[in-house]
Amino acid sequence: MELEEIIEKIDGFIKNKKIKDLREFLENINSADFPNILENVDEDKTIIIYRLLTKEKAAEVFVELDHDDQEKLINFLTDTEIKNVMNEIYMDDAVDLIEEMPSNVVKRILANTKPANRKIINELLKYPDDTAGTLMTTEFIDLKENMTVEDAFQFIKKKGLKTETIYNCYVLTIDRKLLGFVDIKDLLIAERDELIKDIMDTNVVKVDTLEDQEEVTRMFDKYNYVALPVVDQENRLVGIITIDDAIDVIQEETLEDFEKMAAITPDDDGDSYLKTSVFKHAKNRIIWLLVLMVSAMLTGEVIENFEAAISTLPLLVAFIPMIMDTGGNCGSQTSTLIIRGLAMNEISTKDILKAIWKEIRVAIIVGVVLAIANTIRIMIQYHDLKIAIVVGITLICTVIMAKLLGCILPICAKKLKLDPAIMAAPLITTIVDTLSVLVFFNIATVIFQI
Repeated sequence: MELEEIIEKIDGFIKNKKIKDLREFLENINSADFPNILENVDEDKTIIIYRLLTKEKAAEVFVELDHDDQEKLINFLTDTEIKNVMNEIYMDDAVDLIEEMPSNVVKRILANTKPANRKIINELLKYPDDTAGTLMTTEFIDLKENMTVEDAFQFIKKKGLKTETIYNCYVLTIDRKLLGFVDIKDLLIAERDELIKDIMDTNVVKVDTLEDQEEVTRMFDKYNYVALPVVDQENRLVGIITIDDAIDVIQEETLEDFEKMAAITPDDDGDSYLKTSVFKHAKNRIIWLLVLMVSAMLTGEVIENFEAAISTLPLLVAFIPMIMDTGGNCGSQTSTLIIRGLAMNEISTKDILKAIWKEIRVAIIVGVVLAIANTIRIMIQYHDLKIAIVVGITLICTVIMAKLLGCILPICAKKLKLDPAIMAAPLITTIVDTLSVLVFFNIATVIFQI
């Protein structure tokens, strides 16, 4: 069912006060689909929808929301509702929540968390960032080696609902040292009176609590596990990392690499493109653009050394490489973010006007900053206001053109069922180079009246 149809049905149920029908309808929607639904309804309807979910479903939906939406929702929920959420979500998700919320919200969350869970959360928060300890959850199935398979099934049945996965069960000593593991398939095909120690695998691939998270993801890729045990320095099992957390890390690391390649300061908040403010977008891009702009000036300095060989406007020609490279860099930044947003389903073809409006504002901020920086440099070095004006206006126009092209072309490619990646840096740079040179010489012609 399409998103528009789902929202239409929800609006109809609420308008006609068919609360029972709405509750049944919501129960059949996958938890992962709720963020898009709640993003497209009013706040009052969001609260109605959330409060009609079962406790288990409400916790699942809460975890799927981004941090801003979680904070907004917490502000509307009662203490009892927050307590229900904190009782149902897994410890690794609780830690992620605590880390991202402002202090006043954290106090309220912890006040409505069980003391035992609060203690676990505080322990997990002590691990350094980007390590296995920060990724793991403490909820897992732990068996004893002298258990029978039947005993194991009874234990799993009793504890399984409170653990993140039952596919891997870990065999521990009395002092919780890791001996081995059995997966659910081993248990299902074994005889009910067999002992766990006779069917467990003692060749356990494990990670230390201080292991770097990137190394953890590589181990998932290498061994094809759905979960990895995490041990302390004494080989005691303290938690497990599940494949969904590893995938989150892979996505974060990949995004960070792409942002660095596109000369964008990585955004630690992890907000989606459309939810990131214009000023934050500009801040994340301006620094690297200034650096790249300065490096492009070196090419201009080389051209300036050959002024005698250039018959027309020698000094202006020296700025062409900088202007073209700046335009190419601006287009590359925007196209990278748009392509990434399309790939992650953060942006759809219907968002083209929103994206264009955002990029126009970002472009104006970036263009003005770059123009001011260049004007200062030109006045110090050349003391020529006309040249400063020509270059400044050209930069503002070039940045706006480049960012609009970097925004529009990938979305149009998506609309035409083409791969948006074909509209990345090389094509955009080629187009921007041509347009920026035309704009440059037209402005120079007007200003210098030549």
